[in-house]
Amino acid sequence: MLPVLLVALGGATGAVARYLTVRVVQSTLQASFPYGTLAVNVSGCLLIGLLFGLAEGRNWLTPNFRAFLSVGFLGGFTTFSAFGYETIALVRDGLVAQAALNVVLQLVVGLAAVALGLALSHLLRGAG
Repeated sequence: MLPVLLVALGGATGAVARYLTVRVVQSTLQASFPYGTLAVNVSGCLLIGLLFGLAEGRNWLTPNFRAFLSVGFLGGFTTFSAFGYETIALVRDGLVAQAALNVVLQLVVGLAAVALGLALSHLLRGAG
């Protein structure tokens, strides 16, 4: 039960950090481009790479702390960091074709799912 609570706490903290980061970046740059989301995604990728790179072979990330940080905080902050880490891990393990497939599927299928969701919402709004 403790890991679930840690993930929930980390997720809540990460979501608040995402919200604040996006607001600060967007209000600072006053741009129509989503620089706030870009900042969150890139910094989340940097953090997951840094944390897990430092933790490799050192055992200083306990399973509970790892759940809090990766699934919780970084998951609430940005799931793009998990995508980035998993893709690089596949490349590192010599599974380049699987890494490329992961990139294509995540981006193409993800964007298609957004478009499908929008289309369905228009249909549902028109039916209601």
